[in-house]
Amino acid sequence: MNRWLPFEWIAALRFLGEGRMQTAFILGGITIGVGVIVFMSAMLAGLQTNFIKRVLTSQPQIQLLPPDEVARPLRFDPGVIEGALVQKPSQRILSIDQWQSIAVAMRARPDVVVVAPTASGSALAVRGDASRSISITGMEPEQYFRIVRVPDYLVAGEVRLGTDDILIGTELAKDLGAGVGDKLNVTTANGSGRILTITGIFDFGNKGANERNTYVALRTAQSLLNLIGGATTIDMTVTDTYAAEDIARDIAAVVPVEADSWITTNAQFFTAVRAQKTSNTLIRLFVGISVAFGIAAVLVVSVIQRSKDIGILRAMGASRGRILRIFLIQGGVLGLFGSVLGSAAGAGALVLWHHLLRQVDGSELFPLILEPSLFVAAALLATLTGVVAGLAPAVRAASIDPVEAIRG
Repeated sequence: MNRWLPFEWIAALRFLGEGRMQTAFILGGITIGVGVIVFMSAMLAGLQTNFIKRVLTSQPQIQLLPPDEVARPLRFDPGVIEGALVQKPSQRILSIDQWQSIAVAMRARPDVVVVAPTASGSALAVRGDASRSISITGMEPEQYFRIVRVPDYLVAGEVRLGTDDILIGTELAKDLGAGVGDKLNVTTANGSGRILTITGIFDFGNKGANERNTYVALRTAQSLLNLIGGATTIDMTVTDTYAAEDIARDIAAVVPVEADSWITTNAQFFTAVRAQKTSNTLIRLFVGISVAFGIAAVLVVSVIQRSKDIGILRAMGASRGRILRIFLIQGGVLGLFGSVLGSAAGAGALVLWHHLLRQVDGSELFPLILEPSLFVAAALLATLTGVVAGLAPAVRAASIDPVEAIRG
C-alpha cells in the first residue's frame, strides 16, 4: 500500500508511528478538545430548540392588540387651560375596532399562516369556599389550537369547548380542588357570571400559566366580558418564525393596531441565548488554541529528535518543500484522527447525558440534535488547526542544514 503513497505521506506516517507515546498523548488531547466542542454545541442547540418549541406552541408568534388610549387634559371649567391635569384613561377591556376586516386582511397576507381572534380578560373562579383570580381566553378552537397547541399539553379530559365548557391548568385545578366534570362559578368585574364545566386540564410546564390561564369558547368570553361581537386580540402565526418582528412592524405601520411579536415578548430569552453562544464560542476558541499548542509542542520535539533523519533526507535530495509538507501532513493527520475520536466521544457523552437527565415527569429535558454538519465542521476545524499548528515546526525542519544535522 505504501508504494501508492507519496514520499511525504510515507515519511509523515512513519514518524508518527515511531513516536507512539507522543502521538497517543496528542491524540488524547485533541479527542478531549473536540469532544467538549461537539458536546457543548449539540447540547446548546437542543436546549435552544426545545425552548423555542415550547414558546411557539404556547403563545402566538404575532399578536395584534387595540392601541392604547391617549391621556387627555382634564379641565375644571370650560375654556380654562391653566392648571389642567392630564388624566390617564381608566383600565378597561377594549375591543379591536373593525377586527373582522383586519382579520380578513391578515389572512390575505402571503406571510401569515393562521389568524385567530380572541377575547381575553380577568375573572374570578369560585368552587365551594375556594376562589382564584384567572385569565379567560375565548377563541375558536379550530384556528386557535393551530397557534397555541393546548391539546398537546392536555393531561386529563378532552379538548371540548361548548358554550358552557372551560379548560383549566393543573395548578388551578389543584388550588380549587377541581377535576374534569366539576363546575366552576366564573364571574367578571362587570358583574357577569356563568357556571362552566371543566372538560379538560392542561399542563404548560409553567406554574404561572397553569394557575391563571383558562380557555373558553369565543362567544362565552364575549358574553362574560361584555364584549358582544368584539375581540381583544388577533393571534397569528407566520411563514418565517424569525421574521416575526419585521412582519409585526410592517402590520403596525398600515393597520391601526399594536403588533407584538414573540421575539419582543421573549427578549430576555434571546439575551440569554446570545450570552450562551458567546460563552460557547469563547470556550471553543480556547480549547482550539490549547489543542494547537499541544500539536505544535509535539511536532517541535519531533523535529529536534529527528534532526539527523531530516539532515539525511536533505542530503539524499529531499527538497525543503518536501520536508515542510512532511510535518504539515503530520499536523493534519493528528487533527483529523483526533476529530473523529473526539466527535464519537462527544456524541456518546451527549447521548448518555440526554438519557440520564430527565424532567420530573420522565420526559426529555432537551431534544437530542446531532446534525452531520456539526461533525463535518469539527473535522475540518481540527484538521485545519493541526496543519496551522504544524507550520512553525515544519518551517524549522525545512530550514535545518543537512551537514550540521548529520554532524550533530
